[in-house]
Formats: sequence, structure tokens, C-alpha cells
Amino acid sequence: MKKNTIFWMAAFVAGMVAIPGQADAMHLSEGILPFKWAALWSAMALPFVMYGLWQVKVRGGQDVSFKPLLGLMVAVVFIISCMPVPVPLAGTCSHPVGTGISAILVGPFISVVITAAALLIQALFLAHGGLSTWGADIMSMGVMGSFAAYGVFRALRSMRVSLGVSAFMAGVAADWATYFMTSVELASGIRGEEAFVPLLIKIAVAFVPTQLPLGLLEGAMTAGMVVLLYRKRPDLLVKMRVLSAKEAAV
Repeated sequence: MKKNTIFWMAAFVAGMVAIPGQADAMHLSEGILPFKWAALWSAMALPFVMYGLWQVKVRGGQDVSFKPLLGLMVAVVFIISCMPVPVPLAGTCSHPVGTGISAILVGPFISVVITAAALLIQALFLAHGGLSTWGADIMSMGVMGSFAAYGVFRALRSMRVSLGVSAFMAGVAADWATYFMTSVELASGIRGEEAFVPLLIKIAVAFVPTQLPLGLLEGAMTAGMVVLLYRKRPDLLVKMRVLSAKEAAV
């Protein structure tokens, strides 16, 4: 790539970051959760992140190409989850999550680490989400999204459901599980004297108009990525333990 091309790309990115604008924070906004709830979700997320980091270390030691792939997956999750759709009644935004594809390719624990990195970059540089709510966002998007996607994908594959359909359902599960957990976190943190279940239902219903179609879109996007890899680079799916060598040869 020519040096002048790199210069103009860097200038464009710097300009986009420098231009002031309204920060419609997605994920959970900074300060929306009381300290005790923010601390609780952070404490719950920590073991998943720590074990995921240990898995990154082990797999990185086994395969030198794993960490570059990890960086690519952080970029994928960052970009996919960086498309906010405001939900005024819920105090946050809807958006795709991207954890379906990361959970399928690298497993749920490493997907949590990928999500944590993407969320931190968004909070620091784009005002999407917050630092105080980082742990809560990791729990909803990273833990719930990744484990829901991985569980659905593996369950369907064990029943010999096709790769595309399994990936589609995993993407839908990642999206909808994320927003169910977000609803739980919001209802727990902001309810005051209001009953938990009625408030949870109100928040969850507020997400439906945007998240129902977004979940289906994310399912299609996840399936498309996995099927494309299967057609173009089945060896990568074997390497990432998504398929057996026998399945990839079919």
C-alpha cells in the first residue's frame, strides 16, 4: 500500500474521532447503574474474562497464527456491535452483537475476552457504553451472548442440523440472550421501589421492535460468514475445531 494512501486513511480516522458530536451511548450508558450493581456485574464477569485469557495463552502457545486471528475477531465484533439503534424507553440502544460468530469460531470463553476488548475500545474512544458499566456489558454481550450462541450451535450440530441453520440460530440466540440479560441488568439497577418482574417486562418489550428484526438479521449475518468460510476455507473451520476433517471433506 502506498504511503500517501496510509496517510489519508489515518487522517480520515483521526478526523472522525476528533469531530465532536452527540454520544448516543449504546450498551449500558455510563452511570446508569448504581455502584453496587455495577460492582456486582463486574465481579461476576471477572472469572469468565480470566479463564478466557488463560485459554488465549494456551492456544496462542500452540499456534502462532491464533493471536492474529484473535485480533481479527475483536475487529469483527467491534464493527458489528458499533451500529446503535436508539431505544428511548429503555435508556440504552439496540445493536447487533457479533458474539455469535466469535463463539462459534473460538469458543465462548475466548469470545468473552474478545467482547471485553471491543467494549473497552468503544467505551474509551467512541462513548459507546461506559467504564462503570463495562462489567455489566461484558456479562450481557460477552457471557450471555457467547454461551447462548455456542450452546445452540453445538446442540443443533449434535442433532445433525446443517451448518448454515445452526449458525443462523446461534446468531439469533446471541442477540436475543444479550438483550434479555441487558433487560435484567437495567431492571435490577434502576427499579427503586418498583417491582422487579413488571419493570423487566416493560424493558424487554421496549427492545422488541428493534431487537426482533436485528436478531434475525444477525442470524443471517452469522450464517453467511460461517457458510462462506466453509466454502472458501474449510481448513480454517477444522483448525478452529468447528468441523471435523471428515465433515469439511464432504
